[in-house]
Parts: sequence; C-alpha cells; structure tokens
Amino acid sequence: MKPVIALVGRPNVGKSTLFNRMTKSRDAIVADFAGLTRDRHYGDGRLGNREFIVIDTGGFEPDSSTGIVKEMAKQTRQAVAEADAVVFVVDVRTGLSGQDQDIARYLRQANKRTFLAVNKAEGMSDSPLLAEFHELGMGEPHPISAAHGQGIRSLLEAVLDPFGPESDEEPPPEEEGVIRIAVAGRPNVGKSTLINTWLGEERLVAFDMPGTTRDAISVDFERHGQKFKLIDTAGLRRKGKVFEAIEKFSVVKTLQAIGDAHVVLLLIDATQGVSDQDAHIAGYVLDSGRAVVVAINKWDAIDSYQREQLERSIEHRLAFLKFAPLHRISALKRQGLGPLWNAMADAYASAFKKMTTPVLTRLIQEAVDHQQPKKHGLSRPKLRYAHQGGMNPPIVVIHGTALDGVTDVYKRYLEGRIRAHYKLVGTPLRIELRSAKNPFADKDA
Repeated sequence: MKPVIALVGRPNVGKSTLFNRMTKSRDAIVADFAGLTRDRHYGDGRLGNREFIVIDTGGFEPDSSTGIVKEMAKQTRQAVAEADAVVFVVDVRTGLSGQDQDIARYLRQANKRTFLAVNKAEGMSDSPLLAEFHELGMGEPHPISAAHGQGIRSLLEAVLDPFGPESDEEPPPEEEGVIRIAVAGRPNVGKSTLINTWLGEERLVAFDMPGTTRDAISVDFERHGQKFKLIDTAGLRRKGKVFEAIEKFSVVKTLQAIGDAHVVLLLIDATQGVSDQDAHIAGYVLDSGRAVVVAINKWDAIDSYQREQLERSIEHRLAFLKFAPLHRISALKRQGLGPLWNAMADAYASAFKKMTTPVLTRLIQEAVDHQQPKKHGLSRPKLRYAHQGGMNPPIVVIHGTALDGVTDVYKRYLEGRIRAHYKLVGTPLRIELRSAKNPFADKDA
C-alpha cells in the first residue's frame, strides 16, 4: 500500500511547488474533486522504487472569529487524517510566524508523524536563520528549496524511511484466477446498494476483511465458478471508528483501491449526470492503466429525454474512455447485473491478453501497407517490428527508425488495428515507440 504524505502550511510558503517537485511534473494533479476535497490535490510520487501519494492542501489564514481548528477542518484536517506522514512547510525568508505556531500546535494534537521543511533555503543549510524554527518543537528542520530541487531527496528519504524500501519487500502472492474489482464513484451513487445486492444474491461470501486504517474492505466471493475479490470504496466504517472530520468519501481510499485492482467499476448516478468528480476518477483510472467498466446506476429513474442528455454528456466528458464498455443498471431493482459481470470478466481477460511477436509485427506491417505514417521533415518513420512489453495494461513496443515523427493520430490508428484483431475491450492499450540509434550520428561527416 502506497504511503500518503500531506503537505501542510500557511499560504505562499511553496507547498504547490514542492508538490510538483515531488510528483516530477507541473501538471501532476490526478484528482481535484471539487466540493469534496476543496483545495486539496492528489498526485503520485516516486523515490527510486518507492511510490507514494502526495496531498497538496491549500493555504489557510485563520482569523480570530474561527480559530485554527475550525479553519483547518475545511481543507487540511481531512488531508492530515488521511496521511501516514505530514510535511509541515515553512518559509525561511519570512521567518517564524504566529500562524506557523498555530499549525504546529494543531499537528501535535493530531499526533501524526511530522517533518518540518524550511523552504526557500537554497544555499542556507548552515544558516543561523534555521535556528528559530526549533521553537516549533517539530524536530530537526530540513532546509529545502522546492523551486531549485535542493534537499528534496533527503527530506523524502527521512519521510519514507519507516515504510522500508518496497523493492526489498516480497509483493503479496497473486491469487491465481481471482479477479480483483474496485467499485469507484462519488458518494450516494449507489455503491453500497450494488455491493449489498451482489452479496445477497450470491450468498457465497467467504469472509470480509478490514484492511487499512482507512477501513477499506475486501470481500471474497464466487459466481459461476469464477472467483472475485471486491475492493469496496464506499466509505463503510465500523461503529466507533468514525472520525467526524473524515468525509464519507475518502479520496485516498479510492486511489489506493484502484491501484490494488485488476478491473475498476466506475459507477455513475443517472439522476445526477457526469460530474467533475466522475471525470477525475476516470482520469486517474486511465493514468493507472487499469481496466475499466462504466455502469450507469438508477437508469430506471430517468425518462427518455434525460437518458439522451446523459449519454451525450458521457460521450463528451468521458471521451477518453471510449474503450470501456458502458452498462445501464439498477442496483436497487437488480436490473442489468448479469451482463455487467460478463463485461468485467472480459475486461480482465483483455488486460492480460498475450500477444506474440510474429502476430504483432504482421499487424504493424499490414497497418503500414494500408496507410503509411506522414513524412517528418525529409524522412518517413519506418516501423520494423513489434513485441509485447507488458500486461495490465497491455503494452506494445514498436521498433524502427525516425519514430519520433509518428503522430498521435497515427498511434491511435495503430491502436485501433491492434484492438480490433485481439478484440480488446475495457482496457487501455499503450504503444511505445523505440527508434534504432543511427550508427553514424556521432561521426564527423
């Protein structure tokens, strides 16, 4: 399970810059759930072989009428509650402020592992200006420069040290023939109803197993001889374990469940339409490479005009999931659930489809014969041969020369040919282009 790191601090101390540095991108936001997460951004980071999730919180300015705890609850309290570790960011140039003292007091009460990052400290690792931050009582300050990338690695190594190097750990054994399904969607879309309907129908539940501290639930069951493991993101919590500041919908739980799944069932509420939250979840599923099936729940609750508008909305807002099968269901009335199971099994099979080098190479050659790539400069890209580079999602590696000139449109054309031949449904397909090195490139003319 990926550790979760929350970035906390007052405005303009460089949290977003640090977020982008940790995720190695300026557009690394993978989930910005309007309304639910309010100024919290979620991204994936990596240090060597260790992966983690970063939460960037918006800065806050507590005033006398609200107080620090009430103000924090709007955006940062949820991030701290979800996090395994907190990086408290301060600004060495403006020095220690009263707001910093208030935040430090809150973090001590939250009893989270906290690391103090003193930002904008390029070339100041031994500066006496760092000394005043010891007053916060948050341990040894880590001087960093988010803008210049200084001190970030040592900070992350300290934060991730208790979690151990993932590369040295044995991954959990794969249960042969078991399809792991994550049910994802925003609150009140009908996830709990669907899950309860499934379990009530099958009556083959072996056990339910509380997972992480965020109470993710996995359930084993069997249908028509096929074993499944359901990863529940519905926000179900045992009584007495509910923390009032934690929203019913946990973004971190959803992201981690998607990462653990083979197939993601994206549930959409027909009565509410496709929201920004749905699109963000779908985008994260696509980025993670997971197979996906889309189900529109409560289809029976809307009229023909609303159905037409909803399908147009899906075509527009989820256009990047055209490969995903779309099913119309009613969890409450148990309508359309049989075909949904078949679609998830087909998506799983497609995600793990084996493709041989001779067949892939022939497909690529036939595609080029039918339509050659456009010239790039004075040369035309030449596609020589292809082989499979991975599964879940399937990766096709194409070798040739001058492949930098292959356009995205042509890559989609190749993807379509491969999908059609192998009948791939419900899974992303990634194409990697590798150009052979010109042996004369480094020689004088």
